[in-house]
Amino acid sequence: MKNILGRDVPDYIEGYGEVRQYKGALSEKEGAIKKNFTFKRVLPGDCKLYRDIEKLMDKLPLKDGMTVSFHHHLRNGDYILNLVMNEIAKRGYKDITIAASSIFPCHEPLVELMEKGIVTGLYAAYISGPVAEAISHGKLKNPVVMHTHGGRARIFESGDRKIDIAFLAAPTCDEYGNINGVEGKSACGALGYAHTDAELAETVVAITDNLVEYPNPIIEINQTLIDYVLVIDEIGNPKGIVSGTTQITKNPIGLKVASLTSKFIEDSGYLKDGMSFQTGAGGISLAVAAELKDIMKRKEICGSFASGGITGYIVDMYKEGLFKALFDVQCFDLKAIESTRINKEHIRMSASMYANPNNKGAVVNKLDVVILGATEMDTNFNVNVTTGSNGVIMGGSGGHADTAAGSKLCIIVSQLVNARISVVKDKVTTVTTPGETVDVLVTERGIAINPLRTDLIERFKNSNLPIKTIEELRDIAKTLTGEDKEIKFEDKIVGVVEYRDGTVIDTLKMVK
Repeated sequence: MKNILGRDVPDYIEGYGEVRQYKGALSEKEGAIKKNFTFKRVLPGDCKLYRDIEKLMDKLPLKDGMTVSFHHHLRNGDYILNLVMNEIAKRGYKDITIAASSIFPCHEPLVELMEKGIVTGLYAAYISGPVAEAISHGKLKNPVVMHTHGGRARIFESGDRKIDIAFLAAPTCDEYGNINGVEGKSACGALGYAHTDAELAETVVAITDNLVEYPNPIIEINQTLIDYVLVIDEIGNPKGIVSGTTQITKNPIGLKVASLTSKFIEDSGYLKDGMSFQTGAGGISLAVAAELKDIMKRKEICGSFASGGITGYIVDMYKEGLFKALFDVQCFDLKAIESTRINKEHIRMSASMYANPNNKGAVVNKLDVVILGATEMDTNFNVNVTTGSNGVIMGGSGGHADTAAGSKLCIIVSQLVNARISVVKDKVTTVTTPGETVDVLVTERGIAINPLRTDLIERFKNSNLPIKTIEELRDIAKTLTGEDKEIKFEDKIVGVVEYRDGTVIDTLKMVK
């Protein structure tokens, strides 16, 4: 059957179960019951500390069919997931579901575990590299569940899925389990995606390569949530965890997109004292921030906060007095990590506080302007950041759908044509973010405003900016690229795209 976005989503999917159909971005108005924490008594004199992973594994309640979780703050430098899954595989356990907030190319060893039936399920907000390729070609037994960052917190807080054992990468930790991410050789900054796992898993293991004397004076996740502490030589590769600095694009086309975007924001009515802002770490997004910085300084505008995954560039804007505070769920570079350690207005937040639609107020609800990217957008403003032009998984929502839903002005920035592929399609390969939550597309060849935003259309009707319809941008692109090539898929469903509220917005089919 087709849902309200015209996507084929059956009411039941083998390996996933009954489907809650997507009915609109704000159709789910009821909250949910938060699952209770699980505590186990630790008595005076009990030792949580282990230095041998095999001895620790002997203590854990391992079993076939369990769900184990990992957080992704070590990104493509992560050693923890592969280390733990290798030990689980050696012991002969099978039918494991992995709930990892994101998967990167460094997790390639999972492919063999999927092929052997050791790993049969996967939940993630973002997947790239060999694991994504393998899933798209049908190597995972059950459909992967692609959720949002806020949706992940909702899944586990509501009890829709239980975590049996959570393995937390802990850049700095003491023997009792007080953790921070801002110190140590594997420092990664804010640990926003680890909070849900620490709070809700039946058993929680902190794995560190920087054991400090008790008490660890900087605490983000505290000892009352940790069952065991494992000390190893290295939890990750610092070169893959963060970059030294994030870089503004030098591409002239990207810089033109950024310039048009900043001018649109300036004229939109949202750029004023107290405004809130989020942008990603991509080159065009950072260029928008650079342009916006100059405008804010010239007009003496001070924003209330910037949020999301924080970059050094946003830290600089905070230091220059352009934002009063920063809300941070993950750090993208070394400057951001240092800022979380020393600046009290640089506030670390959990993924639930950031974007969970079922709590008493997520930070995304307070966003004025968000800048996002797109792989594809259709003429209804639906956005795809999950699959590439070949239909293979290459990303995922992360906070894309969360921030689009919460913000007052959601702007997608992209080159109209890249490598002879148009960003504007008649129909996107996969819907990640529904068009009703997307307001504007800015490209080097024009700016399209969602017809739902009649207020913006009226405001810009006499603008000097190159305002066009989305259909006009599509047609311009087609003169440069020709008609889109059809992607061939098998009938088998290899993935489910959940919207932030747990309804199913789209499915992923096996690539031929």
